[in-house]
Amino acid sequence: MDTGLLRQGAHSPSYFALQRSMGGRELVDFCIPCNPYFPTPRMFGELADNLERILRFYPSDAATITAQLSRVIGLNPATMAMANGSTELITWIDRLLVEESLAVPIPTFGRWTDQPLETGKRVDMFLLHEADKFALDVDAYLRFIAARGSRVAVLCNPNNPDGGYLPRREVVRFLDELAHLDLVVVDESFIDFVEVEKDASVAREAMIRPNVVVLKSLGKNFGLHGIRFGYLVANPALVKRIGGALPMWNLNSLAEAVIFMLAEHQEEYRDSLRLLARDRFLMTASLGRFPELTIFSSQANFLLVKLPSGVHGAELRDYLLAKHGVFVRECGNKLGMTSDFLRLVVRPESDVDRLVEGLRGYARSRTGELPSEPRIPAPAPPEPRTRPTGEVVVDLDAPTVGAPRPPRGRSRSA
Repeated sequence: MDTGLLRQGAHSPSYFALQRSMGGRELVDFCIPCNPYFPTPRMFGELADNLERILRFYPSDAATITAQLSRVIGLNPATMAMANGSTELITWIDRLLVEESLAVPIPTFGRWTDQPLETGKRVDMFLLHEADKFALDVDAYLRFIAARGSRVAVLCNPNNPDGGYLPRREVVRFLDELAHLDLVVVDESFIDFVEVEKDASVAREAMIRPNVVVLKSLGKNFGLHGIRFGYLVANPALVKRIGGALPMWNLNSLAEAVIFMLAEHQEEYRDSLRLLARDRFLMTASLGRFPELTIFSSQANFLLVKLPSGVHGAELRDYLLAKHGVFVRECGNKLGMTSDFLRLVVRPESDVDRLVEGLRGYARSRTGELPSEPRIPAPAPPEPRTRPTGEVVVDLDAPTVGAPRPPRGRSRSA
């Protein structure tokens, strides 16, 4: 295996590059955030049956595909622009709407710092602290923006890599306080996975505000990173500025096929989100059986985990990949984080069992002993609760009645 692939740049290598380096061996991917339940096997079957036609002919123009997506989600197409992934939209937002400086909390998605730095902008980084469970203090961030004189502000909700969620009312207050800025961007790439609040998005707020853009990632929501599609929501004037810079055929035929399938499969999509919320709870419980790990509460489709003292994340990552075919995201190359942290994508129980076996194998390789585990595993993990420190605690002595259910959570999680 070529471990050099894992040490290049600020982003992880692709699944395909890693698989090639491992001689074609199948991997369990805990690195790239993905929805494992959507599209359904039936939908993949439909795509497979039409693959030749999909690949052989030109797609419709972006306006046609965007209009169909707008009908499915119930927004005015004049307030939307679709692109070849949310990162393409980040690029155009930076080039067209960011003139001087941009404020962003860190750690967060790396393109929000890397992209403006690459074009010579000043990036004002507001550090989130582990002691605060990486929670964003809106008032402190507002004071920071004012003190630095930032002209653009970014907020990722839920945040990547910790999964922390800011209640909708706080995001709206944030927008109100920054109405004087050139631009405020709310990156909602993982908003569909939020469970603690209905209607968590502020997209409809963006439609009526002169300086707000909301960003969405369809690849993460639908489990289709290979297609590369995402969209933004803003008032028509902002959409026209960004959309005018995009090519007429910037979306491919696979993206078009999926968008036109969505109207008939919305219930399956909602089911996939319920299944993923269940898996997030069960995965938290499984990892919580290792007291050496600190697991931060998340409203996204991944969990941030802090490793015990003396364990280096890159070493553990390489071991899991080489010995167990498990690929995890080590956070040492993320601004504001260290190699003490892993971001683990939420996956079904069978995949989590493989991850847990890998963690036990790593512990044996270091000490010759098994890691700490509960005396008697509970037949079904009860609902987690959160300590003041931000750790998720699983009470293995609590009685369990019936099947486990996803946690209700708090209005603000780490």
